[in-house]
Amino acid sequence: MRIYPKYKILISYDLMPHAHDTHYRFFGAEFVPQMQSMGLYIVDIYQTLWGDYPSRLAEFVAESFETVQKALQSEKFKQLEEEFKTHTATYQRRVIPYRASFQL
Repeated sequence: MRIYPKYKILISYDLMPHAHDTHYRFFGAEFVPQMQSMGLYIVDIYQTLWGDYPSRLAEFVAESFETVQKALQSEKFKQLEEEFKTHTATYQRRVIPYRASFQL
């Protein structure tokens, strides 16, 4: 499947020390597939190795702002986001216009 992204959803976070295994299972088995079912596709995950930044950054893309709005306002996303937050010490989500490069 080929998509033409117009928007990027950036999710930055620090995992809680005790939550690594739980988070990996949740992220791979639930979060990513559910995001895809809403039209939000993962393109990259970054790990911060040095500096005062969140340890992870996940990038999802969407083809339209309407897709982003509908997904982020859905009950399904709100439940996924609340579960996601239980694994993190920090959590931040931003929607930005898509660029085919690393963005903060």
